[in-house]
Order: sequence, then C-alpha cells, then structure tokens
Amino acid sequence: MASERVGDMTLDELKTLIENTVDQRVRKFRTLGGKCSVQEVLDDIDKHLWTPPPGTPSVVELIREDRDR
Repeated sequence: MASERVGDMTLDELKTLIENTVDQRVRKFRTLGGKCSVQEVLDDIDKHLWTPPPGTPSVVELIREDRDR
C-alpha cells in the first residue's frame, strides 16, 4: 500500500488493510490451537486499541470544521 495515512487511503485499500489484519489474527489464534481465554482475547483487544494524541480534534469538531468550509 502506498498510503501513509488512513485518511489518504482509498476504500479498497482500507478494506484490504482490515482483511489482512483480521486474517493475521485468525492465523495467530489457530496456531495457538484456538485455546485463548476470554481474558487473553480482551487483553489483546486492549493492547491494539488506538488512542489519538492529546489535542486531536474530536469527530464532532472535524465535522463542524468541514461543514464551515
């Protein structure tokens, strides 16, 4: 993928990124024999959550800014 930012991706590029990520996780799960506890799954989800940096505008602010243009 040539894009550096998600916002610069086409819809097809984003779908491919998501599909590849899900496929990776499924393969990882299968190599563990499918024996992850619920807590391990939740911990993995927490570990991969993205938190925007401080000062990043909220979705509402971005929509308002776009509307005001």
